Amino acid sequence: MKIPQGPCESIADTLGNTPLVALGNFPLENLTAWAKLEQFNPGGSAKDRTAHAMVKAADIKPGAMVIESSSGNLGLALSREATLGKWDFHCVVDQRANKATVAYMRAMGATIHALTKPDPETGDWLMARRNKVAELLQQHPEAINLDQYSNPAAFTAHAQGTMREIHAQLGFAPDYLLVAVSTTGTVGGCLRYIAEHQLPTQVIAVDAEGSVLFDGLRGTRHLPGFGAGVVPELSESVNPHRVMRVADVASISAARRLARTTSILPGASGGAVIAALQKLDAEASGTAVVVLHDGGNAYLETIYRDDWVRENLGEEALEEING
Repeated sequence: MKIPQGPCESIADTLGNTPLVALGNFPLENLTAWAKLEQFNPGGSAKDRTAHAMVKAADIKPGAMVIESSSGNLGLALSREATLGKWDFHCVVDQRANKATVAYMRAMGATIHALTKPDPETGDWLMARRNKVAELLQQHPEAINLDQYSNPAAFTAHAQGTMREIHAQLGFAPDYLLVAVSTTGTVGGCLRYIAEHQLPTQVIAVDAEGSVLFDGLRGTRHLPGFGAGVVPELSESVNPHRVMRVADVASISAARRLARTTSILPGASGGAVIAALQKLDAEASGTAVVVLHDGGNAYLETIYRDDWVRENLGEEALEEING
């Protein structure tokens, strides 16, 4: 990881230049793989890049109010931006948001609007969050909504940041890039860089089973941070080379396996990306990079706890994960 030379003016100066780490101890037959560890950003996730780019593009002034929906990581990143920029941040979250992440936002001074019920028509939590944002914007017409689901600044952040760094750190273009998708800002930005530089890299979007992204079929999803119940506007211009859908059980199992073989503790979406990497390894050879959007510390009471798995996915799922 690149360490800033000399003192930093603020915590924001530590954003980006996250480590790219070889997965030599992870059991793969045909692929040589590296993980881009976005947990080394100041707020612990790739959403730090998105938040910073959106705030910079919006030129938010001190004293302003920003209202945004988040499953957790973007809200945490915007809480830090609000503190540094001296503006007020209101975040709408749902029950799937990690308690530690919500507590972090509150510690930074954010106002939390926590939903207790999904959208009554679709049963979707994201739709419910977006409806609540619209309600709050009516109550506060002076407020700003950055709208991560349609804001193109996310593409800029990951083209100029994430993928540029991967290319420079490796010194060559990998054969495959695997990225978990939700708003599709990360994968869209990486695709933009790859197209602009005419790289041969095939980009694989890793989606959750039950997500409606890329013509997926709606279903029950238990893991936050990837997948979507509503097609975000950003995704309409995103065309990955391939989409892999991963079940909750496979995501959790792969996350635990990565932790026990490499000492890298991924979040829920990171587990899905690793599960997709295992599937790719069975059918392809070459080099691959996986983007791990966040670390697993905030998931210790969910995907890494057997009681949570048993309660949410059932005893058979737990046996499969621990088998």
